[in-house]
Amino acid sequence: MARASFLPLDKNRVMVNTVRSNLSSCHPPSNASCKSSKCPRCLYMQVFPSSSCSLHKIKLLKLSDLMASLPRSTLQPNTNPEIIKTAFEMENTSMIDIVVQNESDQEDADLNMKQLIRTRDIDHHQPADDLDGVFLTWKDLCVTVSDGKSGTKPILQSLIGYARPGELLAIMGPSGCGKSTLLDALAGRLSSNTRQTGEILINGRKQVLAYGTSAYVTQDDTLMMTLTVREAVYYSAQLQLPDSMSKSEKKERADMTIREMGLQEAMNTRIGGWGVKGISGGQKRRVSICIEILTRPKLLFLDEPTSGLDSAASYYVMSRIARLGQRDGIGRTVIASIHQPSSEVFKLFHNLCLLSSGRAVYFGPASAANEFFSLSGFPCPTLQNPSDHFLKTINKDFEKDFEEGLAGVLSTEEVIQLLIKSYKSTERYQQVPKQVAEICKQAHGDLETKRSHASFLTQCLVLTRRSFVNMYRDLGYYWLRLAIYIALAIGLGTVYFDIGHTYASIQARGSLLTFIASFLTFMAIGGFPSFVEDMKIFERERLNGHYGAVAFVISNTLSAVPYLLLVSIIPGAIAYYLPGLRKGQEYFAYFVSVMFACMMLVESLMMLVASIVPNYLMGIITGAGIQGLMILVGGFFRLPNDLPKPVWKYPLHEIAFHKYAYQGMFKNEFEGAVFQNNQKLDGGGPVPTIITGDEILRDTWQAEMGYSKWGDLAVLLGMIAFYRLLFLVIIKGTEKFKPLIKAFKSRPSKKPTAQVTVNPSSAPLHEESKL
Repeated sequence: MARASFLPLDKNRVMVNTVRSNLSSCHPPSNASCKSSKCPRCLYMQVFPSSSCSLHKIKLLKLSDLMASLPRSTLQPNTNPEIIKTAFEMENTSMIDIVVQNESDQEDADLNMKQLIRTRDIDHHQPADDLDGVFLTWKDLCVTVSDGKSGTKPILQSLIGYARPGELLAIMGPSGCGKSTLLDALAGRLSSNTRQTGEILINGRKQVLAYGTSAYVTQDDTLMMTLTVREAVYYSAQLQLPDSMSKSEKKERADMTIREMGLQEAMNTRIGGWGVKGISGGQKRRVSICIEILTRPKLLFLDEPTSGLDSAASYYVMSRIARLGQRDGIGRTVIASIHQPSSEVFKLFHNLCLLSSGRAVYFGPASAANEFFSLSGFPCPTLQNPSDHFLKTINKDFEKDFEEGLAGVLSTEEVIQLLIKSYKSTERYQQVPKQVAEICKQAHGDLETKRSHASFLTQCLVLTRRSFVNMYRDLGYYWLRLAIYIALAIGLGTVYFDIGHTYASIQARGSLLTFIASFLTFMAIGGFPSFVEDMKIFERERLNGHYGAVAFVISNTLSAVPYLLLVSIIPGAIAYYLPGLRKGQEYFAYFVSVMFACMMLVESLMMLVASIVPNYLMGIITGAGIQGLMILVGGFFRLPNDLPKPVWKYPLHEIAFHKYAYQGMFKNEFEGAVFQNNQKLDGGGPVPTIITGDEILRDTWQAEMGYSKWGDLAVLLGMIAFYRLLFLVIIKGTEKFKPLIKAFKSRPSKKPTAQVTVNPSSAPLHEESKL
């Protein structure tokens, strides 16, 4: 089958776009012009024989010039006159497809071209197979944010629009116009400090999409840089796809999705980042899209999918997105906020929402936007990118330069007001609410209310394996820390080498154990930047419903255990045996256990900090300050009985994990041991020749002797569980209370306003991802 397509740019232009044919008998493989007047690819040649075929390059022709310069005698003898009439009746059509079924049809000189032409009206497009898709409508949508000084500041103002299956809606406008805010509002991702009013409906009803029915691709590509493209997509497939699918089926789905986005050449290349060579920015964007379309969502949100890409990469990314529905047969509704697309990318858009300062300057077919600006008195110059012209016209950031260029005729604000007024006076503006009402009244197919994904156990296993691989490949996570720990352990071992069992060794042992429990474990905050990156990935995947906070906490804990044991055993053995601490495998095992528990505690503490302070620089400072206070009141630098009781001893000393680490290590080292006492008393009385470890614990270190060292270790392990549960409570609490806060702020204050807050992609609305 061969296909030729006609696409009108505006009222005065027709773009004839022909597609290559497989019929070699019609076209030779060379670049020569076509000689057949009946070739379906050369309908253009049939009408205008003086033009060159040139293997079907795109032609732009003014209709007025053609009608004046095409007498009847210039037509091919076998050309049906209806062809010309049909070509000039394209003002209200979005596409004309001329289809030739087989080679025999080409030999029919009297082919009735009019019967083979299929037209589709822009304003009434509704393919039959899209009835089961997602129709998203919004009406009187307003978003405000607290200003702090003057009350509230409007971000979006009374917007109305729709998005239909099988179409790509582009949200455009200058920086700060509200593109991302509109996208977040439609996806239910507004922050808690915003207030949203208006109506957002899915298929004409207030409803929540099931897990996997919608997806959101963020502007930042938060991907695990140590994984390859294949691994990243395959791990995500194992997390999202149900257990009813076998591993081979999931792998096949992942490979097929990678090929759909044109990433087959980079499948075995690591994603890269932080100075590590990896795939390009456009490929990263396509990997992010791959991860989100694994479940074949019917509603896809993309925030600045071409940000940071060159024109070629932008076109390839957007063309793949636009063709997704054709590839997998799903009438997908795609909504993308985009800053400044190239002319090739702009042609891929079905509808356009043009914003300026939160106000709608235009909403309608992208192909008709140029005509709208021309009729409003701001025509696009010849050979200029339409999107460049639109944004330059409504951009207020450089108003001074704009006024100088127009000799001060109109200010940018006046231009915007003129365009808004012009848009509201058009018939298309009147049709938008009618179209919204029509969509709401239509009988749409029932959407899935529940879609299964991987079980909780599968999610924990997959996340643990993925996290383990990431920690193994990321040198900054544990390996660099291990090298520094070994260097410090060698330093400690040589400084305190063979301290013996004299009276002076009592203080030396206490100082050595305190340094290990305080400063070696203190350095566990070095892995905080890597954990912050993991948190970003977790936040993105949690919001899209891939898995819940419980699975993340369990997998992070399990994957870190082997590395923390390694970091505890190797440096611990050096720092334990070189100074000659207490002999016995059971004592060394306890020493390593306390080191392990302390480092796990520090990581748990930093998890809490990361949930509150997401910036890694501020997080390191905060974590270091908290640990500094705990070390101060731990009971070594100032003995417990000497600490001021208000605040410092109660409660800080009791809740500081260093207290139990110090006491556990002291009891492990001194309990049951005997030291020689060569100290001389001032009164000249008899001096005991030996001093027991219990006396040292009670008198020198003021340790609590009511329980054994295992009680101290139990407290440390309990603190690990408590900190991680507290982290889980913070995450789950944010999920629960954030929608409540948004709903409370969205309540109408004076006059009643229809308020519907629909969140089609946020994880708390997916019942399956509660864990």
